[in-house]
Amino acid sequence: MKNFQVKGSFKAGVAWERFAKMVESHNEKNALDKVYSLFGSKHGIKRNYIKIESITEA
Repeated sequence: MKNFQVKGSFKAGVAWERFAKMVESHNEKNALDKVYSLFGSKHGIKRNYIKIESITEA
């Protein structure tokens, strides 16, 4: 499995907060789905309130 760094922002109240998250995944698509899943479960944020700027292999 590879490590991917996903950078972006999510809506926290009225402001947009930036984030950088390291996830372990087989490919970029699965890494993206994992980030959506993590933010949804931990913060209760829907996918349309998460903006992804970049996904890079680390």
